Amino acid sequence: MPFSCSRRRLLQLAFGMVAAGAPGLAEAAPRRRVPLPLVVLDPGHGGKDPGTIGVTGTHEKRITLAAAQELKKRLEATGRCRVALTRSRDTFVPLGSRVEFARKREAALFVSLHADSAPGARGASVYTLSDRASDSLSAGLAQRENRADLHGGLRLPPVSPEVERILFSLVRQETRAGSARMAAQVVRSLGGTVPLLPNTHRQAAFAVLKAPDVPSVLVEMGFLSDRRDEADLKRPAHRARLARALAEGIHGWLVRREAGLASAG
Repeated sequence: MPFSCSRRRLLQLAFGMVAAGAPGLAEAAPRRRVPLPLVVLDPGHGGKDPGTIGVTGTHEKRITLAAAQELKKRLEATGRCRVALTRSRDTFVPLGSRVEFARKREAALFVSLHADSAPGARGASVYTLSDRASDSLSAGLAQRENRADLHGGLRLPPVSPEVERILFSLVRQETRAGSARMAAQVVRSLGGTVPLLPNTHRQAAFAVLKAPDVPSVLVEMGFLSDRRDEADLKRPAHRARLARALAEGIHGWLVRREAGLASAG
């Protein structure tokens, strides 16, 4: 197989080989209209878990929900995607359940929204999954956020363990590549709109980013431990600017995704 093949093409070929060897798997279901891609927004914390409490008493869970609702409205207005929230009110949702929410619905993208605490830090930043954190701040944030982990495999057809490992590896590689593209898109969109943390795209082992089959990013909209960030995040106008920039980044990612799927097909 030529080394120039993309990971997506490799994945298609792998699934094709599996389908060819599994009775009944190759027969496609009757064609139907493909639904718009689903973007899952995850407002961090909620219910008994307030998240970070800011310098003047602002609860992270309220900021993230307000921002997610604003972002949902803007994304739906484009008509390019469907949007679902892991929570739409002040309720507690375990981290594993947030990830499963996206996986069960076969989401195209998962975006977790946060406003954490990090003494001395200010500005928005974007995180993707890595087994090794890119810096101590990222490692500390992930350690504080994580309460649960995901131990679930992909829904794969009955195949040999060797083929299953290959499929899992291909899917995970493509997912991480999609997450990295999304992070880069969001950083570009946020630039010039809101203050940014230096080295804006960072990596850490956040539990909510561990879905092996859904590209995922965690957006720190700012830090409630910083008086300036807290004041900004409390203002609807600032959250609207954030939502506009994030919607632009997600829209750009979806356009690239659609182009990639079309070329692969």
